[in-house]
Amino acid sequence: MNTSTAKPVVLLRPAPQRRDRIFTPQALAALHELFTVVDLEDTPGDEMFDRHLPEAFAIIGQPDLGAERLAKARKLKALINVEGNFFPNVDYAAAFSRGVRVLGCGSAYSQAVAEYSLGLAIDLARGISNQDGAMRAGSEKYVSESNTDAVLLHRATVGILGYGNLGRSLHRLLQPFHNTVRIYDPWLPPAVIEDTGGIAAGLEETLSSSQFVYVLATATADSAHLLDGPALDLLQQGARLVLVSRAAVVDYDALLDRLVAGRFLAAIDVWPLEPVPHDSPFRGLPNVVLSPHRAGGITQAFHSIGEMVVDDLTLMARGLAPVRLQAAAPELVGRYRNKPVT
Repeated sequence: MNTSTAKPVVLLRPAPQRRDRIFTPQALAALHELFTVVDLEDTPGDEMFDRHLPEAFAIIGQPDLGAERLAKARKLKALINVEGNFFPNVDYAAAFSRGVRVLGCGSAYSQAVAEYSLGLAIDLARGISNQDGAMRAGSEKYVSESNTDAVLLHRATVGILGYGNLGRSLHRLLQPFHNTVRIYDPWLPPAVIEDTGGIAAGLEETLSSSQFVYVLATATADSAHLLDGPALDLLQQGARLVLVSRAAVVDYDALLDRLVAGRFLAAIDVWPLEPVPHDSPFRGLPNVVLSPHRAGGITQAFHSIGEMVVDDLTLMARGLAPVRLQAAAPELVGRYRNKPVT
């Protein structure tokens, strides 16, 4: 593969994503027109990657990049994660010290996840999928008799755990519902939250004061099992819990115990083990809306990743700063404890 052209070299190894899932034919053509693309999606091993690494202007994907390997990437300007999670397989301090921009595509999923979260909350409020199942089984009840535990999302108290891309996108969608929204995010000063119309609150207040709770927090060493048994016990009787963020944030054994006891209702899109075992007790609970990790992974979101990559690499090749991808913060990126979504 000849990379002697004057065009900047881009190494494409998008795993666990796939090239054709995130790049439309038009976006991929634009990438090839502007850059010398070394496509390694179907190239096993590291020989080709390491051969072209010293020439690379950017890497699309997140292969293992320790300090020694990064030292060989003398021309590298950008490491672009196209999966949505920053993994602990990169020496981020070394990357930043060499002036490499670490960029992520998490914002591409935010609207899709926000809309799905809102849909799950409305389902929990009105029992839509529950009554669909009842009708299919021939056990439905009609009119008010099927609405004994239904509630309105309108003017309900809402809690949001985590106020990054997902939390902010959801908050915007909730505006027509005129909710009182409490937000727990220890990485943000209260003023940032209050400027968006939310109420900055601690974890206990957010959980105990909210009829609807959305879990949108990222996985870090500090947030592991943030929702353990005592935290879940703070939820109101009959509360609606929407889990669309990282499974590591929740103690699923404690969650199961409280759902079996009928303490509250839950919609769950992320699981500690995926696929969920066929004999999982969660499958048989009537107060749970089950979802197989599908909130963000829609075609429009995937295609927006490729478009963001092309746009920002084009800017960087012109000596300008990226504007569409999200720059990782040196102080935070090493704290994430994310696993690839397969």
